[in-house]
Amino acid sequence: MDTAKLELAARRYREAVAALNAARDDLQAETVAALRQDPKRGDQAEAARITGWTREQVRLLMKAAEPKQPEAP
Repeated sequence: MDTAKLELAARRYREAVAALNAARDDLQAETVAALRQDPKRGDQAEAARITGWTREQVRLLMKAAEPKQPEAP
C-alpha cells in the first residue's frame, strides 16, 4: 500500500489543527486585552460582532480570564 499521500494529508491536517488552535488562543487573548482597555458600555457587544461569538461567549471568556481568588478557610 502506498501511503505517501495519506501521510502528507495527515501531516497537513495536524499542521492545520495546530494553526487553528494558535489562532483561537490569539483571538481569545486579544479579545480579553481589548475589553480590559478602558472598558465601557457596549464593548462586549462590539467584541461579539468582530469575533462572531455571542455576547454570552464573550462574557464567559472574560469571566474565565478573571484572576482566581483564593478560598477562605
